[in-house]
Amino acid sequence: MIKGIGVDIIELGRIKQSIKRKERFVQRILTQREHDRYETLSEKRKVEYLAGRFAAKEAFAKATGTGIGELGFHDVEILSNETTGAPVMSAKGYENEQLWVSISHSTDHAIAQVVLEEC
Repeated sequence: MIKGIGVDIIELGRIKQSIKRKERFVQRILTQREHDRYETLSEKRKVEYLAGRFAAKEAFAKATGTGIGELGFHDVEILSNETTGAPVMSAKGYENEQLWVSISHSTDHAIAQVVLEEC
């Protein structure tokens, strides 16, 4: 049974500016494992990656109905399936739920949708 759905869209330019202006912005959004992957990417891909993770975490918060604040950005982690490269989401306190995430990018935006399903 579906318990929640969330979607979020973010401008890549806004994320790029935040990376340049705020030294700790990347560390505030990404978990250590996400950050390890981030560091291997080109500058352009870093912005897309961070924007996608930001949108996915915001979408997750909307799916749960709590919003970011009760949940921290580090409570949610989006890694890649080793075989397919598809994003795989996990979240503290939601280990018994199935989390579905989709992330997409255009030239100017990143968008993510999350579905929270009861197992």
